[in-house]
Amino acid sequence: MTKKILILPGDGIGPEIIAEAVKVLAFLRDGSDLDIAMDEALVGGAAIDATGEPLPDATLDLARQADAVLLGAVGGPKWEPLPIEIRPEKGLLGLRRELGLFANLRPAILYPQLADASSLKPELVAGLDIMIVRELTGGIYFGQPRGVSAREGGERVGVNTLRYTESEIRRICEVAFDIAGKRDKRVCSVDKANVLECTELWREVATDVGAGYPNVVLSHMYVDNAAMQLIRAPKQFDVMVTTNMFGDILSDAAAMLTGSIGMLPSASLNETGKGMYEPIHGSAPDIAGKGTANPLATILSVAMMLRYSLDQPGLAERIEGAVSNVLDAGLRTSDIMSEGMRQVGTCDMGDAVVNAMADASRA
Repeated sequence: MTKKILILPGDGIGPEIIAEAVKVLAFLRDGSDLDIAMDEALVGGAAIDATGEPLPDATLDLARQADAVLLGAVGGPKWEPLPIEIRPEKGLLGLRRELGLFANLRPAILYPQLADASSLKPELVAGLDIMIVRELTGGIYFGQPRGVSAREGGERVGVNTLRYTESEIRRICEVAFDIAGKRDKRVCSVDKANVLECTELWREVATDVGAGYPNVVLSHMYVDNAAMQLIRAPKQFDVMVTTNMFGDILSDAAAMLTGSIGMLPSASLNETGKGMYEPIHGSAPDIAGKGTANPLATILSVAMMLRYSLDQPGLAERIEGAVSNVLDAGLRTSDIMSEGMRQVGTCDMGDAVVNAMADASRA
C-alpha cells in the first residue's frame, strides 16, 4: 500500500534542507520497494504570507491524511512583530496538538568522524549515544490559563501554567522504558520535584511505571543537575525522559556535544506510530538562501521516519550508513568543518549522500 508523506518546507533554511531530504526519498522510491507518494504544503511564516494563518486548514487536512510528515523549520525575524497567537511557531504547536504527537524522540549521537567538532574533549564524548524522550503536547507550552493580563496594581502580569495529568506522564514514560529496553536498559527521569509539585507527580508516576520494567534501571535527577551532568559526563546517560520545556532545553544542550545542532534529527509520534520528523535546529534565517546549511539532520530525520512510521528499518540503516560514509570521505558543511576536510554546500552534501547510497547498492 502506498504511504503518504506530507512535505512541509517551512521558513528560513527549511526549503533548502528539505530539498536534499526529498532527493533521498526519491532515490529510495525509484530504486527500492519503498512505495510512497509525496505532497507539499505551507506552514509557519510561509503560510502566514500566503493565507494569513500559520497552519491553514488545507495543510492540517493533508497532515491528517498522511502516514508521516517531514518538516523543515518555521519562524524568523520577519514574523516576530506579529501577535503571539498567529506567529509561525503556532503552526508547529498546532500540528503537534491536532495530530496527538505526544512523544518527541531526540537522539544525540556523536559520529566518530566529528569528535573534534564537539564542544567537549573527545574522550568525554567518544561513543556518545543518548536518546532524549521529551513529552510534547502538555506542560507549560500548552497549559491554561496563559497570557499577559491587563494591568493589575499598575503593572502587567504574564502567566503560563505547568500542568500534567497522570495519564500524560504515564504514556511518555512508557515510551522511554520501551526504548531503553532495546538499548542499554537505563532511564533517567528528569524533573524539579524539590520545587514544582507538578513534577513531584511526574517522579511518582515515573517510579510506578518503572516498577513494570524490572529489566530497566530507573534513576531520577533534578533538571539543573541534569544540565550540568550532560556537560560533565554525558556518557552516563542512556535514555532521558522529561517534560516539554526541560526536554526542549536539554536536547539543545546535548546537540553541542555531537559537534553541531545541524546533525540532530527528531521524531514526534502519536499513539499509533504516526509521526512528524524534523531537524531540531530551527530556521537559521541568518544563513537562509546562502546554500551553506547542513542538511544531514533532515536526511537523518528521514531515516527516523523510515524506522518509526514506515516500518522500513533496512532503508533507515542505508541512509545512516551513507551519512557515515560521506563523513568518512571528509565532506563537511561549514558548521562541522575542521582542518584537512573538504567544505561543501547544502546541495553538494545532499548529492553526496545519494551517491553514497548508490555506491553501496552497487557494491
